[in-house]
Amino acid sequence: MDVGFIGLGHMGAPMALNLLKAGYRVTVYNRTRGKAEALAREGAQVAERVADACHGDVLITMLSDDRAVEDVVFSEGGALNALGRNAIHISMSTISVALSDRLAEAHGKAGQGYVAAPVFGRPEAAAAARLFIIAAGADATIARCQPLFDAMGQQTFVISAKPSEANLVKLTGNFLIASMLESLGEAFALVRKSGLDPHRYLNILTSTLFSAPVYRTYGSIIAEDRLPADGFKMSLGLKDMRLALAAADARTVPMPVASLVRDHFIEAVAQGKGDADWSGLAQLAARRAGL
Repeated sequence: MDVGFIGLGHMGAPMALNLLKAGYRVTVYNRTRGKAEALAREGAQVAERVADACHGDVLITMLSDDRAVEDVVFSEGGALNALGRNAIHISMSTISVALSDRLAEAHGKAGQGYVAAPVFGRPEAAAAARLFIIAAGADATIARCQPLFDAMGQQTFVISAKPSEANLVKLTGNFLIASMLESLGEAFALVRKSGLDPHRYLNILTSTLFSAPVYRTYGSIIAEDRLPADGFKMSLGLKDMRLALAAADARTVPMPVASLVRDHFIEAVAQGKGDADWSGLAQLAARRAGL
């Protein structure tokens, strides 16, 4: 199977590498060519233009936001015009429900397949092919994509035939992670200001009430008061809260916690922390506590 892969950031690069390791012929494109050249040393073909990555059976996009996906797909010389009939676009980006619906309609009219398959997992999970993939689309189309998902992730959850429902699941999941980061940050601020050992506190939490991996991973980061260099950016957390709230607004669903977390992301970005890992919400909570 010939696969095009566009978007070689902290997540996309290891995902593309895992496809190469699984034996797929992969053509990669990235605006910053140096990131593509690194994969060329692993056997990837490097595309000069977006269209050059769209001549295979499947195109995967792993991009930062709606605008980036729109530019790649809908621009002159973009993927919509370059993909052949019956080719499949797998959008693994975290994008809006509205854009996913637009992509499904446009690809359908062009005789192309479209699957939304956003992922849960940090860069280290992407590198280890341990991502959780949330997929939605036509059954036959997903069946064609499943071997690719198996090469990149540890489990695929098929939601429905409507692609944008996978995007909704992803956005609500990111909302829950961000809410957890806010809550942990406030709790750790209280513990630290009371003179308690944050590592001992984390051990109690993860040994009793909150043993899920997300608490262990981010709890450790917060207890150590460090920010991973290759993590999920505050600016992207803000983007996702805005997208979650837009989906909620369209369905008349109040989400007051999401509104609060969005405002705290805005605070972080306004303070020049937009590129910091989103676990930095805990550092904001600590500063509000005078720590």
